[in-house]
Amino acid sequence: MLSTQSHPIIEATLPLVGEKMPEIAKNFYARLFTAHPELFDGLFSRSNQKNGTQQQALAGSIAGFATHMVNNPDSAPEILLARIAHKHVSLGIVPEQYDVVYKHLFDAIAEELSDVITAEIAGAWTEVYWLMAHTLIKMEKGLYASAANDKPWAPWTVSKKEAAGSDAVTFTLVPADETPVTPSQPGQYVGVKVRMPDGVHQVRQYSLAADDGTAVRVFTARLDTEGEVTPVLHNSVQVGDQLMLSNPCGDVTLADGDHPLVLASAGIGCTPTASILRSLAQQESRREVLVLHAEASLDRWALREQMSNDAASLESAGLELWLETPTSDSREGFMSLDAITIPDNASVYLCGPLPFMRSIRSQALKSGVPADRIHYEVFGSDLWLANA
Repeated sequence: MLSTQSHPIIEATLPLVGEKMPEIAKNFYARLFTAHPELFDGLFSRSNQKNGTQQQALAGSIAGFATHMVNNPDSAPEILLARIAHKHVSLGIVPEQYDVVYKHLFDAIAEELSDVITAEIAGAWTEVYWLMAHTLIKMEKGLYASAANDKPWAPWTVSKKEAAGSDAVTFTLVPADETPVTPSQPGQYVGVKVRMPDGVHQVRQYSLAADDGTAVRVFTARLDTEGEVTPVLHNSVQVGDQLMLSNPCGDVTLADGDHPLVLASAGIGCTPTASILRSLAQQESRREVLVLHAEASLDRWALREQMSNDAASLESAGLELWLETPTSDSREGFMSLDAITIPDNASVYLCGPLPFMRSIRSQALKSGVPADRIHYEVFGSDLWLANA
């Protein structure tokens, strides 16, 4: 709850702080990594620092939280915070690190706003930070406690490595030690810690595409030639090697019920929807399911066989495909809901590039799907969806 003393100060300064937040974020990370260069090893992404997406994520999350608190001082933005908490748990974030962030973030704020900042302004924004931090710490504590073990990371052995489409690889892993395995839910992801050629570990999150709830982890990674992690996974990691994995995370999971489902994905965003579809197939579900997927070309569809077979095995499932290079069995171009009849009372699950999710979410809303029935997983730094 934002105090009555801080509310008018945050409301008055939010436009300025929001405008300055990108510069504050850059200043903050420069300070943080100068003081703690070890945080690049197994926590922060070097690629996201170089391309600026980490700075955007920080700026977006703080500005989004502060905006919500101004408009709703007695509540917290649960969707935004849940998404961040799950991401933090997949990285192994601990409460003590919030103190480190606070110091360097507020040193950056003091410098970037030196011409206007007062003790009252600093105090109000300190309140906002700790409201957000304490809520996240509580959420993350609950997520850690719900796992089957008390380890943020455990070793897993690669048992299979298989091509998936023209530029992706599917990895199957089994436990490498006796650490109790936390069952996964359809739609969740894991953090994967990979050792880089220079010895530094980097972490990426990958959706679990199959075998939910079992002592097996299956994820598919599309090659990103501009990134650090997928080239190592594709070219260096082999069967028999070990990777460090987090417990399963992610709050966009298949909800119980018998209402219809629409699973819409684009590109490698098919992995969480494929997990949900696989779970339905294993249950021999009779739910009405509409699977929608968009891809550049048929050969790039990483989970084509799995998704096609699972959809075909379900009693009441249909599959529609959009390809930029079409075939006789596909629609041409980008996905559109114009010619799609969304079943009444359906829940819609989205995953793919952010422009795709913006477009399909807007189309789903226009077609009459309530906002609370549209679920999406955001892996990028753009948090616009969190409060949408």
